[in-house]
Amino acid sequence: MEFLRLGEPGAERPAVRHDGRTHRLDSLTADIDGAFLADDGIARTRAALAAGELPLLDGAEGLRVGAPIARPPAVLCIGQNYAAHAAESGDAPPTIPILFHKHPNTVVGPFDDVFIPPGAEKVDWEVELGVVIGTRARYLSSPEEALAHIAGYVVSHDVSERAFQVEHSGGQWSKGKNAETFNPLGPALVPADEVDPQALRLWSRVNGEPRQDSSTSDMIFTVAEIVHHLSQYLVLEPGDLINTGTPQGVAFSGRFPYLRAGDVVEIGIDGLGEQRQRLVDAVV
Repeated sequence: MEFLRLGEPGAERPAVRHDGRTHRLDSLTADIDGAFLADDGIARTRAALAAGELPLLDGAEGLRVGAPIARPPAVLCIGQNYAAHAAESGDAPPTIPILFHKHPNTVVGPFDDVFIPPGAEKVDWEVELGVVIGTRARYLSSPEEALAHIAGYVVSHDVSERAFQVEHSGGQWSKGKNAETFNPLGPALVPADEVDPQALRLWSRVNGEPRQDSSTSDMIFTVAEIVHHLSQYLVLEPGDLINTGTPQGVAFSGRFPYLRAGDVVEIGIDGLGEQRQRLVDAVV
């Protein structure tokens, strides 16, 4: 089962894909957001499908695919969560999770263009497993408890501008992470009980050439550990998105050129879907 939001930006319609067919969800919810997830939306959708209560969405294949969750209250990101990526960045593996934030308005659809900001020369790709929170989480007692608060998983692209991130940063990373379109998401939200988050292959290509190819089994901090850790410092709300880090194979390593207008990036995670974006110069 896959949750989708289909339609033009700002007019996406909630849908669910099951057994190869796409069904309308508007009888259950106006959108796929934190309120829907917190209100047992995934279980209610399963029940409605089993009862044959959700009509097919005609013409679904021709509709734009939007981000599968609407208006995430927060986008929380974990840095250097793969040892080989930390090494290619010139750093030792972290001993505790590194947290930075992206603005929620960076989130766009998985096939939307990515805009290169004016003056940007070091735009980089980062395929990541995204975690979507389903119920409020605060001061959790254990990583095992944390898993119960996860609604599902998504493919997330943590686009970065490395000069903004490092040279313009003043010691923080956020300037290189928050440009418009810098977090393509989707195509689908897959329920947590259908995914083993620590056994997923993730990969990226630029202009058809391989870049990243790794597994979430190589994470330094597991999904459960990340959610538990974050809950000690902030309250996680339904609909929050957590990006869990990227493996080695990015331009920041010095092994590949940075992205330019006209380049095409493809990323994917087995079982969760694939994305494709074209890089274009932002119009000021």
